[in-house]
Amino acid sequence: MAKGGFRGGSYGGGMGVNMNMIKQAQKMQQDMLKMQSELEQKEYEATAGGGAVTAKVSGKKELVSVTIQPEAVDPDDVEMLQDMIVAAVNEALRQADASASESMSRLTGGLGGALGGSLGGLL
Repeated sequence: MAKGGFRGGSYGGGMGVNMNMIKQAQKMQQDMLKMQSELEQKEYEATAGGGAVTAKVSGKKELVSVTIQPEAVDPDDVEMLQDMIVAAVNEALRQADASASESMSRLTGGLGGALGGSLGGLL
């Protein structure tokens, strides 16, 4: 092979593509941080027992509040109230997860597999 065989070939051209891919990855990382911050500010609410119990969680997946309607409080059936609380909290957390997944999908959906495969470790 002659000296300088890589000059102007795939080696030189590949560097430009890699720099472009790195810039895309950096932009995506910035967008992901912004999205994460926005998601953490959101709140998700769910009810159980026909509205007897309402749970609100933050995008950080922290329980913010639980509201219990007076008619849901039956001293003879505390177990049902506990079940409704668990159901409402879990549903609110599922909503937060679904929102995060949807946002992530929108953010990464336009990228080709090459970027994800080549720079997946950088993200």
